[in-house]
Amino acid sequence: MPEPRELLRFAVVGLAAYGVTLLGDYSLKLTVFREKPVTALFFATVASTAFAYLLSRRWSFAGRGGHRRAREAALFFVVNAGAVAVNLVPPLISRYALHLSVPHVSYLAQEVADFVAGMVLGTLSGTAFRWYGYRRWVFPRSAPPLGVARSGEAEVAVERLAGPRDGAVLEVP
Repeated sequence: MPEPRELLRFAVVGLAAYGVTLLGDYSLKLTVFREKPVTALFFATVASTAFAYLLSRRWSFAGRGGHRRAREAALFFVVNAGAVAVNLVPPLISRYALHLSVPHVSYLAQEVADFVAGMVLGTLSGTAFRWYGYRRWVFPRSAPPLGVARSGEAEVAVERLAGPRDGAVLEVP
């Protein structure tokens, strides 16, 4: 069961990253990618992923780990690549399978469909994928509370502290 504080922090980071995605998507879609709305969403999502990694590592999942930083960052970006793909499925279906674009529908209908498909459905499905992926692969282990060691870790810690000195063992408080 997820820790409520961790889930809340994940949600706050996600909301902030969503803002970055929204701002980036519409900035690109209304300027350089007028004819390529899915490409605009792709670039906006990639930019927000870098932002989210920094906040996730330092705050949301600061009490978790299990990998060296380089491996962790690589896994984070791999999980997010999967999430970007998951995020793009609804707008791809909306635009190219359902043809919810001009000239088949009005400009307003197209924009509403893009928003619902990309920013709502895509974001929700991508977020669910990220939550699972972060906890399963990127930050797989939870740090024990202060003063509490996981099974087997206390013995290893005692052995390391004792070292090769006459077999003396230091007690762990």
